[in-house]
Amino acid sequence: MRQIAPAMATVPRVKLGSQGLEVSAIGLGCMGMSAFYGPAGKDEDMIKVLHRAVELGVTFFDTSNLYGPYTNEVLLGKAFKDIRDKVQIATKFSFYEDENGNRSVRGDPEHVREACEGSLQRLGVDCIDLYYQHRLDPSTPIEVTVGALKKLVEEGKVKYLGLSEASASEIRRAHAVHPITAVQLEWSLWVRDVESDIIPTCMELGIGVVPYSPLGRGFFAGIKKEELTDDDFRKIAVPLFDGDNYEKNKVLLARVAKIAEEKKCTTSQLALAWVIHKGSPFTVPIPGTTKIANLESNVGALNVKLTDEEIKALEAAIPIEEVSGERYSAPMLSMGWKTAKTPPLSSWKGN
Repeated sequence: MRQIAPAMATVPRVKLGSQGLEVSAIGLGCMGMSAFYGPAGKDEDMIKVLHRAVELGVTFFDTSNLYGPYTNEVLLGKAFKDIRDKVQIATKFSFYEDENGNRSVRGDPEHVREACEGSLQRLGVDCIDLYYQHRLDPSTPIEVTVGALKKLVEEGKVKYLGLSEASASEIRRAHAVHPITAVQLEWSLWVRDVESDIIPTCMELGIGVVPYSPLGRGFFAGIKKEELTDDDFRKIAVPLFDGDNYEKNKVLLARVAKIAEEKKCTTSQLALAWVIHKGSPFTVPIPGTTKIANLESNVGALNVKLTDEEIKALEAAIPIEEVSGERYSAPMLSMGWKTAKTPPLSSWKGN
């Protein structure tokens, strides 16, 4: 019988970065409740999951105006209306869709302010705890974007600033304008290239790290390709789940499952424990789920302790060079940290 490390009585709190933000040691990514991973869940069911998370001591919840779009922020607004003081809400901006349905990434001051006002209204809050730039705008210097965000902090509409999927050089440029509290990025046993320079840069600057998809977009939680609906983002734009790639990656998964059996925990708990231990002390992963049982299992990963030797064994079980397929399709990768650059501040001719 598969063994599951039990959930903690209450999730401990940690400092996310060095700017003062305190959150639960594990968060909850809320995207899949409303978008991208097949049909959206029913609000009443998702609110039960969100409230159960709070009961367990999870206080850090991640959303974006992109999710839905907009509906995920509305969902969190409903769920936390009467318990706002018990949670820290992180949301994001940058994706913009015009009246013709054309989508772009914007980081200009006008959009920064408009997006923030919209998120405040949908979440039903006076202040956003952590506000990320979701993706970098290739036409706006990051100094300009962060300068606009700094004004929101000064006005009390945002407490802390973050970046999502930014390169080490862009992180440094942003941090020089206003302290960046956290950087969100994809980090898991099968996505580890961020360890070369982005993670060290964050540690050097005292910036917290928030890994999304720490369970490999559900791969380490047992999600099977054949279970994905046709509109599931993973089936459309994640090559790791494609045909031969998927079959090759299942071999790697079996190796992790064997180690998990020896550790008396689930494969997903082991994969999540690896992220937690690798990024200590400033790392708070945000695994997503729509099910209370999975939520409790994820919280139980905090009880799984790993030695340095066990961490090395896990990494040896999934050598990066053996992972088959990119984490995103080529068009999606072009928007990520590997290639996204912003122009120099000297080039800016905006207001």
